Amino acid sequence: MNHESVAAMAGQIRQRMQEDKEERETRSIGKFSDFENDMPYLNNRFSYSPKDSLSSYLGSRNPFYKNVDPKTDSVWLFDNTAYQPENGNGTWKAEFVAAYFLKNSGEDTSKVVAYISQKIGLAEGDKAEETIAKRIQPLLDAVLPAHAVNVDLLDMGVMRLGPSGRDGISSDELILPVGDYTNGQVLPSHAVGADATTSNTTFATPTGWAVISDIDDTIKKTLTSTPVGILQTTFAEEPEPIPGMPEFYQHLTQKLNTPPFWYLSASPYNLYPFLHDFRSTYYPTGTLILRDASWMNLAGLLTNLTQGTQAYKTDRMEKIHRWFPRRKFVCIGDSTQTDPESYGQLYRKYPGWIGAIFIRKVTGVAEMDESKKNSPERFEKAFKHVPQKVWYAFEDPSELYEKVDKLVTN
Repeated sequence: MNHESVAAMAGQIRQRMQEDKEERETRSIGKFSDFENDMPYLNNRFSYSPKDSLSSYLGSRNPFYKNVDPKTDSVWLFDNTAYQPENGNGTWKAEFVAAYFLKNSGEDTSKVVAYISQKIGLAEGDKAEETIAKRIQPLLDAVLPAHAVNVDLLDMGVMRLGPSGRDGISSDELILPVGDYTNGQVLPSHAVGADATTSNTTFATPTGWAVISDIDDTIKKTLTSTPVGILQTTFAEEPEPIPGMPEFYQHLTQKLNTPPFWYLSASPYNLYPFLHDFRSTYYPTGTLILRDASWMNLAGLLTNLTQGTQAYKTDRMEKIHRWFPRRKFVCIGDSTQTDPESYGQLYRKYPGWIGAIFIRKVTGVAEMDESKKNSPERFEKAFKHVPQKVWYAFEDPSELYEKVDKLVTN
């Protein structure tokens, strides 16, 4: 067994161990395991050199890294949020995340597109196959460990990001160039001499309101808990916002004085362009936090979305708390997965940090036991020791306007 298979297996074991009762029931009802068994193997995702493979274990300390080659490689620079560390004497820091790929290296594209098309019932030659091919490509292209890229940080000076680790991702918390930054200001960073996207850094001062939002079935319509449904909404359909949520998020922006937003999803980082475009079209600017993808089988997409999501989300929220311990947060999610449990857990751990929790009661999902997912008993358990005035389960976003207005007057 090679290093890549071992790493992928370790990731699968970790997610399985983190799976909770709610997730086991969802996966059992949807027969996820049976479906996943015959999903395509992604042969090319980890086809890199032995040297890059071994040296990638050194992470950011790797002295054997390579700079990206614009002719063969591509880099995604993720948007982020700058913060001022406690006792940092006014300095600013931000976590810069980059993903590295070998361009158009996914040799299995036609096979995977055909598989998805057949599973969701598309006729051969259907126009939606073009959409599937475009969205699936980032999940098929080979990732590049042991690579780095230079960026013109905020257009103020060049710094290196990376080297990347085994999953082709680098994460660097950097001290930003000295500047007269203001709350809500957005500045771009550009890669130097590389085929790369541009990232935007949003500045947020230590105090004020902030928002953490789930994506699927909170702000983006999914309405499915089956493997086939997930494939269809992820790869074939145009994403739709939940009715009334774009307007409500604009209301949040106005009433809470342009708070920083984090959009937290268990979707793999390979879907960043798709979700970033959706967010940019309908919702306020903010940082997308997506899950690492160390798997070698397309089934990993489904396990990412359905296993260990509470542990994953609370871990990422812990990081946000470290950056902004004195901000007051509004947390918004839905009842399809473990958002109530995740938010309740963080409220109990950091009393006073979360000022409001809004959970959308999702209905209309044929495969979901709505009476259980939306039951008062579930919410009472999830929000044990959380004051009733803090959390609210809603069906229509219009129910939340008055509650947000009260947040800023209390």
